[in-house]
Amino acid sequence: MAKAKRKAKATKVKAKAKPAKRISAAKRAKRPAQKFTVSHHRDEDFDQGLRPYSAYRDLGIAAATNGLVQAHVIRMTKPFEQATVAIPHYHDVDFQMVYVLKGWFSSAFEGEGVHTFHAGSCWIQPPKIKHTVIGYSDDCEVLEIVLPADFETVTLAK
Repeated sequence: MAKAKRKAKATKVKAKAKPAKRISAAKRAKRPAQKFTVSHHRDEDFDQGLRPYSAYRDLGIAAATNGLVQAHVIRMTKPFEQATVAIPHYHDVDFQMVYVLKGWFSSAFEGEGVHTFHAGSCWIQPPKIKHTVIGYSDDCEVLEIVLPADFETVTLAK
């Protein structure tokens, strides 16, 4: 009986997770109003983007959020060529999340090693983490969400 009570007591004593920081109503009120937007898939909406080996489909989120957030689908358009693609860089962002929609994508992250992501995989790249694309499938498509919408990509020496 005493053993059961100790076990019950032990299960009650668990580390409490820190609550997420809440943004005050005053701070939220300072942000411009967001607009409703819809983006349906159309192949003709993919444009040349940041990299010569990919095409980007803007989802209209930057305009709807007054530059708070950018979201786009990135489609790899050319086979992987190390000389063209494997260029170390980082993004000067507050937040960056990538979700693989189709195929696979592989990248090396400073301090985190090499990771290969398949359809359904998701990752967050901390601000300014140095990384290099090291491969992708010919059919690769990813969804990328970035804050703020307007950010700088810094290319590093190899």
